[in-house]
Amino acid sequence: MKIVLNGEARDVAATTLATLLEECGFSGRVATSLNETFVPATMRDAQALNDGDRIEVVAPMQGG
Repeated sequence: MKIVLNGEARDVAATTLATLLEECGFSGRVATSLNETFVPATMRDAQALNDGDRIEVVAPMQGG
């Protein structure tokens, strides 16, 4: 399936947002959006992906 992840076109095998995060190596606390709509962590397993979806994944940064 072809999606856009953080502005970059990608071919992925994942069919849900949760499996996409695993496939792309995201771990720990992250925020996710699908087609500009926030998706809470508790909904990622049930959130199906479709060809052409735009996903943003943001990790918190520490420092100062």
